Amino acid sequence: MLAVCLPALVVQPAMAERIKDLANLQGVRTNQLIGYGIVVGLDNTGDQTTQTPFTTQAMGNMLSQMGINLTSDQATKLQLKNVAAVMVTTSLPAFAQPGQPIDVTVSSIGNAKSLRGGTLLLTQLKGADGQVYAMAQGTVMVGGAGASSGNAKVTVNHLSAGRIPGGATVERGVPTAIGQDGYVYYELAVTDFATARNVVDAINQATSPGTAQALDGRRIAVRVPDSPDRRVAFLGRVENLDVRPAVGLAKVVVNPRTGSVVMNQRVALEPCAVAHGNLSVVVDGGQPQFGQGADIQVKQDNGSMMNVKAGANLADVVKALNALGANPMDLLAILQAMKAAGALRAELEVI
Repeated sequence: MLAVCLPALVVQPAMAERIKDLANLQGVRTNQLIGYGIVVGLDNTGDQTTQTPFTTQAMGNMLSQMGINLTSDQATKLQLKNVAAVMVTTSLPAFAQPGQPIDVTVSSIGNAKSLRGGTLLLTQLKGADGQVYAMAQGTVMVGGAGASSGNAKVTVNHLSAGRIPGGATVERGVPTAIGQDGYVYYELAVTDFATARNVVDAINQATSPGTAQALDGRRIAVRVPDSPDRRVAFLGRVENLDVRPAVGLAKVVVNPRTGSVVMNQRVALEPCAVAHGNLSVVVDGGQPQFGQGADIQVKQDNGSMMNVKAGANLADVVKALNALGANPMDLLAILQAMKAAGALRAELEVI
């Protein structure tokens, strides 16, 4: 309420945030892993193997590794309703070491009805370089339920995907180098020169002048101790420093698929006049047996010209737009027209 009552020229200071919430340490990242596996032990909800030949092929390969050799004819005739082919995905955390457990997501790639109650067999998880970094196995946890009888079917949530908490074990770590030549580099999540300057000031005030320097609107170089132990302690202190980020650009984000409109507090309106009418087409199929054709009517609602008052803050903008009485889909077109006319003082982004 205070923000609405203050004059338009008064800018509310942004809330202080930690550096770890505003920026990431360069080089410290996760790595995506993926693998092809088989889930067994399903209650007749697995793949229809006649339509998913890769499931029977995978089963034949697995059995051959265990000393059970099937002919090609026998493999193609397998009817395994309790088996499903799946893709296993996960993210390898930074600094992960061999033996560390990580969660995995199991997703059906065939026509299995449900993975509930299934067990994932030993699966290799590979990175983009083709190397194996983890091995996954375990019982799949599915957060849904379903039942069917005849033509009736009821499903709650999604049954074709699940998770295995701690289902993978790291077999190989990824070397992660922190910094270079005595410096580490922070990268802001959003490029902003003012925020980069605020981060530099906060680090220099908490440590010593010249410790941090901004390279551009996104990267910040920070001088760190040479000893690994002192470096970790230093970075732990730096990333918890409070910084007031600069006020961002005025932006309106619209989603034409859902009719969603989201705007931040910096959006403003200039005085303008808006006229908007709805156009609808109604098609009546008619009765062909009586020789009557389809009846097509075009209706257009009258749209009167309305005066939109200037809005210097978010509350005024919302009030002005609500006064138009437009539905969300119409509002998308109105905002685009306002932007083209120069009445909308904000960046318009369509997602």
